[in-house]
Amino acid sequence: MAEMRCFSFTASKDWLYRLTFNHAGLRSVVSDLGHTTMMHCWAPKAPNQCKPNLVLLHGFGANAMWQYAEAVGHFTARFNVYVPDLLFFGGSYTGRPERTESFQARCLMKLMHVHGVERMSLVGISYGGFVGYSMAAQFPEAVEKLVLCCAGVCLEEKDMKEGLFRVKDLEEAKRILLPQTPDKLRELMRLSFVRPAKAVPSWILMDFINVMCKQYVEEKRELIEAVLKDRHLSNLPSISQPTLILWGEQDQVFPLELGYRLKSHLGKDTEIAIIKKAGHAVNIEKSKEFIKHLKSFLLVDHSSSRGSGSLIPADNFVQMER
Repeated sequence: MAEMRCFSFTASKDWLYRLTFNHAGLRSVVSDLGHTTMMHCWAPKAPNQCKPNLVLLHGFGANAMWQYAEAVGHFTARFNVYVPDLLFFGGSYTGRPERTESFQARCLMKLMHVHGVERMSLVGISYGGFVGYSMAAQFPEAVEKLVLCCAGVCLEEKDMKEGLFRVKDLEEAKRILLPQTPDKLRELMRLSFVRPAKAVPSWILMDFINVMCKQYVEEKRELIEAVLKDRHLSNLPSISQPTLILWGEQDQVFPLELGYRLKSHLGKDTEIAIIKKAGHAVNIEKSKEFIKHLKSFLLVDHSSSRGSGSLIPADNFVQMER
């Protein structure tokens, strides 16, 4: 048993994901943005100016690799792919006091400038969608397309009190989204998946918590508080970029109602796709369908008219050598 405790399943899987990202043509880079702010990002080893840029933003949970490992290799041949860790996740950190998604977006924009990226498409899962939406609103000239996956950006502070969510209050939400015990991680899995893994040993769950959930806990709690504080739909800016809303039909973290609310807020030209038999972790639970929807949206040229575009020919892109 002593030897088993020395082995970390989570650290081993994290190492394998690093190999996956390296094999996809990406390298791990940490950038100093100044003012005690450091951001880690997986960036192309050899960016190709003939390719468009694609930024993949993660949600709460493990680092960015865990949330995009299934998808990243499907896009590196046609895009310069960037997969950053948002502040207080993975290798990213700031000593500044700001915790809003708008601050995250400004730091992300600065990071992209460091990498020489001026225009990009964005995919944001859950909390990453909040940051992506803020990017599109603050820097409309930089964001070409936006995919919001199970991102409840249209939620309001009153929704918690009115019972829209499965959790009864913000404190319970923080305990589940930032699990510190196997029981809380099991609860998060039940909320995130339609068919969560069963009978997972507590030592494996605790190993995941020790590796992925022990760092910057207080700062992440503040991120969650900032998302809900004084949030009103009337204050949410509209955006004009071609947008795809992607949602798991049985999402228990951000209910599907929020997806339709967002569709109504953005207007008829915004696309919405609902993936059946999927929950909040749709990128993992239904990865093939998730990737299919991303491809069908991102590989269409929306520049001529909203809502009707043509497929970008594959030969317009140079294949990346592996």
